[in-house]
Amino acid sequence: MNFIKSDELTAKAIKLIPAVKTFYDTYTFLQKSQWWSQKHLEQYQMMKLSKLLNHSYSNVPYYRRVFEQRGLKPGDIQNIADLKKLPYLTKEIIRENLPDMIARNYLKSKLEYVTTGGSTGIPLGFYYEKGFSRAREQAFMTALWSRVGYKLSDKCVILRGYVVDSANQGKFWKNSLLGRWLILSSFHMTDELLPSYIDKISEFRPAYIQAYPSSVTLLAWFMQKKGIKPFPSIKAILCGSENIYPWQRELLEQVFQCRVYSWYGHTEQAVLGGECEKSTFYHLNPEYGITELSSSTGMVITEEDAIGEIIATGLNNFCVPLIRYRTMDLAISTNTECGCGRHYRLLKKIEGRVQEFIVSNKGSLIPLGPAIFGIHDINWARIKQIQFLQETAGKLTINVVKDKCYSVAEIEDYTLRLFKARFEGYCELEIVFVDNIPRTASGKYKWLIQKLPIEFGDQSGNFI
Repeated sequence: MNFIKSDELTAKAIKLIPAVKTFYDTYTFLQKSQWWSQKHLEQYQMMKLSKLLNHSYSNVPYYRRVFEQRGLKPGDIQNIADLKKLPYLTKEIIRENLPDMIARNYLKSKLEYVTTGGSTGIPLGFYYEKGFSRAREQAFMTALWSRVGYKLSDKCVILRGYVVDSANQGKFWKNSLLGRWLILSSFHMTDELLPSYIDKISEFRPAYIQAYPSSVTLLAWFMQKKGIKPFPSIKAILCGSENIYPWQRELLEQVFQCRVYSWYGHTEQAVLGGECEKSTFYHLNPEYGITELSSSTGMVITEEDAIGEIIATGLNNFCVPLIRYRTMDLAISTNTECGCGRHYRLLKKIEGRVQEFIVSNKGSLIPLGPAIFGIHDINWARIKQIQFLQETAGKLTINVVKDKCYSVAEIEDYTLRLFKARFEGYCELEIVFVDNIPRTASGKYKWLIQKLPIEFGDQSGNFI
């Protein structure tokens, strides 16, 4: 395992540090399981599901009620299709029942409170298993990216919504992970400052760029406009957390002269999928979770090119199990078999997580995606729903549905401070409190209502 040696992690350290052992064991397991037969993978999923259901029935009050209300026992779920005997789990249900969704056999000291980025308009709080959930997640991500050659020892540029503390002093980057990561601010990518970004990347000589598509697209667009040559050290662009459109992929591969690799997942850690070395289909990790594709009427979707909502059951988080969780993301199915040899379920395309752009007072484009996906603090859960509206360049209205437990003044102050750090100097902000934010006809929350015409690639036909 060369990537472990490169990080100078001895066998003794692996035994002594639980998180390191979790990472190492999970990564090693995934290198083997990715080549299992379909039957072997199905047997593994059912073993994990049975363990999860028995645990949830015995230790999680919410699920005990769900089973009893339907006259069910865990043993009544004999196969994946039987999961439909259980109801969907929504973000609203989690918010209203979180104390009863925590497994009683977990000590509070073993729980880590986290929040989602609120990309669907509904920030959500729940718990990870401290010291294990993040290590396991990193192992899955490393295994995904290893398909295109990534190793932990590789140097990476990070363009994923970080607010760099030194930005107000004119330094829009920082180093992390013993110098292996160069983290760049996603909120200062203007024509005036992008030359310094490019100089810093050239000096750093990264092997990979980890990015939100909207952020790295701005970099690529500027490089193309200025005739800047690609960075010779870059092996691939690792894109996630937003939908990536064909025009973006084409632009990125043309400008950077390398493979663009896209992956799909959530903070909730219930579904994870990524492309492979052979195709751009999303390979859903069966070791990570069980994924259903559901029609608007609740029917299971299996037809080629049909569109449905992703319903996910996470197989690894036992402190707050998520069973039949409605992601509110849409995807297009396919029955194609990939030539890579993995017997994973495939999705042709992810239609959810549509990113759009804010027009600044200088006329430049600011990706809204990083402003949402980059928020993971405990206070973010005070906002029940959020939606952005732009009708004038340089002005942004933020519609907020607040948690009733907090005052208007408290939420307004928090929201202004939060987004001023991201848009100050580029947009005037106005907070408007509303009772609710309506869904679109397809049942999703549209988190940006952009009324300005934006000419930035051909986006027609890609929005839900």
